Amino acid sequence: MIYLDHAATSFYKPPEVAETVHRALQGTGNSGRGAHGASLEASRIVYRTREAISNMFKVGDPSRVVFTNNATESLNIAIQGLLRPGDHCITTAIEHNSVLRPLYLMEERGVQLTIIPADKKGRINVCKIEAAVRPETKAVVLTHASNVTGNVIDIETVSKICSKHGILFILDASQSAGLIPIDMQNVNISALCCSGHKNLLGPQGTGVLCLANQVLPAPLKVGGTGIDSFSHTMPKFLPEALEAGTLNIHGLAGLLVACDYLNKYGQLRIFEEATEYAKLFIEGVKDIPDVTLYGDFESELRTPVVALNIRDIDSKKVADELFERFEIATRAGVHCAPGVHKTFGTEDQGMVRFSFSHFNTRNEVNEAINALKILEEESR
Repeated sequence: MIYLDHAATSFYKPPEVAETVHRALQGTGNSGRGAHGASLEASRIVYRTREAISNMFKVGDPSRVVFTNNATESLNIAIQGLLRPGDHCITTAIEHNSVLRPLYLMEERGVQLTIIPADKKGRINVCKIEAAVRPETKAVVLTHASNVTGNVIDIETVSKICSKHGILFILDASQSAGLIPIDMQNVNISALCCSGHKNLLGPQGTGVLCLANQVLPAPLKVGGTGIDSFSHTMPKFLPEALEAGTLNIHGLAGLLVACDYLNKYGQLRIFEEATEYAKLFIEGVKDIPDVTLYGDFESELRTPVVALNIRDIDSKKVADELFERFEIATRAGVHCAPGVHKTFGTEDQGMVRFSFSHFNTRNEVNEAINALKILEEESR
């Protein structure tokens, strides 16, 4: 199989990730739930992973790294835990439902919401964000990179707008974390949310919420933490305030060695190699008759994601053909990003998304190009 669906989850991972998860399954207990060796080993894994994530995103304090099940849970904690009725929040039309649905829920609870539209290439004019700021604006919530088009938002400028107006900046880094370096302190991000299973190359079931100083959302869930058990409420300090229940220790062990791999191999090198494959693919398909590409391909900074359609053929049919005939794995449909498809008018057709990794090869890219040429020619 040629796997070109890395924006959904990284399929190829460093071998040491699986090996470490296997060892952890055999040798770790429950962190904070005992003083024996297996429990202490679990606690060491959790802390070392917090340190690794804190160092990667320049959080400044490992205790402000909260572990969740995925980016969706991280975003829900940040959005539901920081916004209150009467607040105003700004987001964009290119967001994943992991941002939109929690915001719609908060809108039902009395939060006012402004959605900044995208242009015909799916880009967001960040100046419109500042124009939308009101006295009651509490936060800006947006994605760093679109999971459909690969377009990247200028978060440095967004951060300056937020700092100028004293607004929280909640960032969905699901598609950029592990590819594009992010410095939370330098960019002044209030809450960074991402999953561990995409470009961080860790296991599924791992998510990250990094919080700036003085930012403490209300808990999304409550329960056992292993400490202060007679209290009726959750602890008031991080990370325990937001980590009710048993953590995915085995997954975090895998995430830890994935972070080590990223540091040794180099995020910049990974980004450049994956981007090179995406550029090779774009050059190979952009002139195929009746193939439409979606996004801004003139920008120097974009993630290795390419979305396209062949004429008016349903994207699911194209993706099925790619897999059944050529064993090429892509993703079709709306990709949980309805606003992107409203922008491009592809609500019914969807798009076929190709997303690349440094683990891919030039031969795989060429095979994907040739497969699209065959499908386009046969559809005439």
